Amino acid sequence: MQNNQALMPDYSGTQISSYPVQTDFQRKVVCILGLPFDVISTEQAVDQLSDAAHHYQRCFLSTPNLNFAVASLAGGAFRDSVIRSDLSVADGMPLVWIAKLLGLPVTERVAGSTLFERLRVRKDGAEKLRVYFFGGPDGVAAAAAEKLNASASGLVCTGYESPGFGSIEQMSTPAIINRINASQADFVVVALGAKKGQAWIEHNLAALDAPVISHLGAVVNFVAGTVARAPRWVQRIGGEWLWRIWEEPSLWRRYLHDGLTLIRLMTRHVLPCAVMVRLHKPELHALVAARIEMQQHTSYISIHASGAWDERNLTAMRKIFAEATTMPFDIRIDFSEVTHIDSACIGLLLLLYGHQSKVQRDFVLRGVRPGVLRILRLYCADYLVSEQQAAYVAAA
Repeated sequence: MQNNQALMPDYSGTQISSYPVQTDFQRKVVCILGLPFDVISTEQAVDQLSDAAHHYQRCFLSTPNLNFAVASLAGGAFRDSVIRSDLSVADGMPLVWIAKLLGLPVTERVAGSTLFERLRVRKDGAEKLRVYFFGGPDGVAAAAAEKLNASASGLVCTGYESPGFGSIEQMSTPAIINRINASQADFVVVALGAKKGQAWIEHNLAALDAPVISHLGAVVNFVAGTVARAPRWVQRIGGEWLWRIWEEPSLWRRYLHDGLTLIRLMTRHVLPCAVMVRLHKPELHALVAARIEMQQHTSYISIHASGAWDERNLTAMRKIFAEATTMPFDIRIDFSEVTHIDSACIGLLLLLYGHQSKVQRDFVLRGVRPGVLRILRLYCADYLVSEQQAAYVAAA
């Protein structure tokens, strides 16, 4: 195991040891392959990360690519970690291509490594952001720290650690967490492999002082220079996966599996969904007639919605969801009178689902009509409906 507290000047600043559980229901998110994605540009994401770091506001950044999306189809903690994140960006051209087919406003690949590099070259007069590298092969984090600190940039490494190949618990000892917090890092960059990295972040999120945390597996290698990133023209045409195989031949099995899964998803979900989107867009009068109301009970909140919902009329739903989550109650949503939903509405439901899982309270979506359940299935988000409910609708 290797760890080091980089020799840097003493930085002052008030660190926050705990952050309240809050969900921003004003986020403009859409659902792609069952995951929420923020409709955001690279520059907007850089601004959000910088603001979060400078104002000590929690931002757990997830950067799903096709591999993330494919792995998330199995459900469980890995999928939910993306849903529970504060910012989720499309770090993969196949996801951008799918969004284009579905008519969604995710028009730009927002790569985690690009976000890091933009923060690194940022020159806006603000104080440098302090980075802690956690993970990567032995010696790589140390090399990344040395190279980052040897160059004039908007980032400075105040610590690093290569924890080896232990369990999440072995990598989460009080001594390790104390070292990270003692570094006064603004940004913890984790590199443990996607599933393990997301799990480590969620396991330690409440104990970490750093406001910005993300699993950016390749960044440590890129900064250290042990792996070269694809040229920009290769990135623009969506060929970075071929470059990665050239650099790391062992990745070919992963990309083959993901490619075959993508073909299945295109035929069973994406293309049928694209046809549905074009043929069944609700009229404006149906959106105007949509209604939603909330009632508080002794131990739970009930929400009743009716009508058609899409990106054009979600203001009332955002407000209700924000009000419903001011207290940690179970939430039951009645969709028995809902006739249509779109990707933006599903994205909003995903934020509520994620919030409820963070506060360990129930999320129940019931009364879903067959047509609405079909939409959820095409977007790979039918897990929002209980298996019993889905089976009942299918039998009806």
